[in-house]
Amino acid sequence: MSRIPPEPLRGRGALSLPDNRFEKERREFVTDGNDGPSLDNRTRLIAETARTIITENDSPDVGFSRSVNPYRGCEHGCIYCFARPSHATVGLSPGLDFERTILFKKEAPRLLEGEISHKGYKAVPIALGINTDAYQPVEESLRITRGLLEVLDRASHPVTLVTKSSLIERDLDLLSSMATRRLVHVYISLPTLDEGLSRRLEPRATTPLRRLETLKRLSSVGVPTGVLVAPVIPGLTCHEPESILERAREAGALSAGHILLRLPLEVRDLFSEWLTHHFPDKAASVLSRLREYHGGKLYDARFGVRMRGEGPLAELLSRRMEIAVRRLGFPGLPELDTDLFFPPVRKALSRLFPDFTP
Repeated sequence: MSRIPPEPLRGRGALSLPDNRFEKERREFVTDGNDGPSLDNRTRLIAETARTIITENDSPDVGFSRSVNPYRGCEHGCIYCFARPSHATVGLSPGLDFERTILFKKEAPRLLEGEISHKGYKAVPIALGINTDAYQPVEESLRITRGLLEVLDRASHPVTLVTKSSLIERDLDLLSSMATRRLVHVYISLPTLDEGLSRRLEPRATTPLRRLETLKRLSSVGVPTGVLVAPVIPGLTCHEPESILERAREAGALSAGHILLRLPLEVRDLFSEWLTHHFPDKAASVLSRLREYHGGKLYDARFGVRMRGEGPLAELLSRRMEIAVRRLGFPGLPELDTDLFFPPVRKALSRLFPDFTP
């Protein structure tokens, strides 16, 4: 069933509840003019039982091989989120369900401590909160990301984070301490500086100007930071990368990158629906421009292409980024240190038994 309320739900990005792709039956919402009761707009939290917490990754498109995701679904409600289709795997809609039904892994810190304590474990940087934001609103009360950082801090294990939330400032004590040991990088995701557009694109995320303040505060205490212009939306935000990079560099960012809008699986129809509702005069143009990056298609899932596109427009965008990065003097992030890692279980044994030999 794909139900579209008369007006967008307050604070939500998606406009509807499409069935997920694994449903055996398809249902349509039929109305006789009476819309009936409104859709429930409350956020629901569901504890998810996990046996493991570290995910291995072999994609050549990203700069990490291991990640940890404490949450499934994201209350930020970014209409463009590539992770929306993952909600279908648990029987939920990638539409509004993705934003209002959040699964959380309460045991994540304990699982992480156990996994990095395994004999033979070799430390490489762990990307924290890649699928969905580790600092989304529910983190303020659940504090799972905080717990994960405490485990990594005790073990001197390197970590990278990507967020669009000022909530990360809560953990400045841990992040600044880890930064002195070259154990952390933080990237702020910033697709636009337009406050009005941001409220529609990512309704419960921190505002763009506030994100720049967060970037500045992190940098001021020595946390190495970068900015991700993500996603770049052809015909809607593609004029902004240079302005975003200028503001981010002023705030102390050391690195910059970009990702082209991705529309896998259900995200294609959800974004098109959103675009037609909010920008009816631009919708056809935006989708047409996006097809120019993918050889006539709205999305190309091939490695090396899905995050950048290909062809003249993709090359021009990458060239613009390169020129701006060079002009603004982004020096790049310092290398993370993996040599300081000490498994937490063995560290605890060493404290209890001074003669203990790892």
